[in-house]
Amino acid sequence: MNYTPEGLNLEQLQQQGLFRKERIVESKDGTIINIGGKKLINFCSNDYLGLSSHPDVVRAMQDATIEFGAGSTASPLVCGKTALHLSLEQKLAKVTGRERALILSCGYMANMAIVSSLARNKSQWIFQDKLCHASMVDGSMSSRATLKRYAHADPSALEKLLSQINEEERALVFTESVFSMDGDIAPLSNLSSVCQQYGACLVVDDAHGFGVIGKNGLGGTDYFSLGQNEVPLLMATFGKALGVYGAFIAGPEILIEAFVQRARPYIYSTALPAPIIAAVSAAVDVMQREPEHRTKLASLINYFQSGANSLGIKISNTNTPIQPVILADASRAVRLEHILEENGLLVRAIRPPTVPRNSSRLRITLSASHTTQQIDMLLDVLSLAMPALDISA
Repeated sequence: MNYTPEGLNLEQLQQQGLFRKERIVESKDGTIINIGGKKLINFCSNDYLGLSSHPDVVRAMQDATIEFGAGSTASPLVCGKTALHLSLEQKLAKVTGRERALILSCGYMANMAIVSSLARNKSQWIFQDKLCHASMVDGSMSSRATLKRYAHADPSALEKLLSQINEEERALVFTESVFSMDGDIAPLSNLSSVCQQYGACLVVDDAHGFGVIGKNGLGGTDYFSLGQNEVPLLMATFGKALGVYGAFIAGPEILIEAFVQRARPYIYSTALPAPIIAAVSAAVDVMQREPEHRTKLASLINYFQSGANSLGIKISNTNTPIQPVILADASRAVRLEHILEENGLLVRAIRPPTVPRNSSRLRITLSASHTTQQIDMLLDVLSLAMPALDISA
């Protein structure tokens, strides 16, 4: 076959430090993973609370597999939705203070579902934070609505854009609660006020906030004490703090029903298997019943930041598990990733197009399963390696 993808130059990607390579995990035990026969301390997982291996979560999946089998065998609207799915949706609606919740296959598809269901004609507008996740960007670009992106975490920039549209035109506003690459928290209260002033529907992607931030660990809306009126639509995933897989959307009954009737990612996808649903439900229970996981995570975040500051390692000012070390140059980020791996640490280099040009980084993520000794090891290697690469520490 002579067909090659247009514009794909693998040699150029390698020279620019932008070539992506899969890493195959051969085994996993908490924060220790085995890649290529080598044991590494994992500092790039989103398993923020360490629930992926919690005995209650694992047991729930095992029991549901025996009762329901491995797969759901159909889409939710055919015969793939079980009583476990409905029970989890009801539980999620209750804990988030929303009228109804709907489970989807993953966060990417959930954001695509929101856009495809609610932005259906050219007279509608979508406004997004400039650093929103690719799923929101892709969903918006595939819709018939007009997409505008506002300056990162800037309510005044959003207000300026909203003030320019006609009153009768509908607008969706998308933001993450905790931004996945920078770890900073969006000013949701101010964004909500602007949206209410102009009659826009605020959609919050809480993938990296749910289970982590807020008085009760319920994410960005909990952190800012915002209810359904202030944030009509909330999307969160099961693959981060809950340690499993999947996603949900929560909000008013009429909007959730719109997704059931219109959302192609929901209608035409096989339902999540019952064992996954059972594990997610157990993880939600553990998250609420055992706040010590969140307390330990917060302690480790403070420990890492204090250690980094004492060693002169420049890190972003964020109190979330996402602790990026900005290196700008992609090649340097890759070189530092390799040095860390040689010293038994797995931290992935994040490069364009995932992040903007000249903002390549090591995206360090912390988990309640880490120990202070593991963090000390990470800090020691960083403090020695960064000056050697002419990276200011």
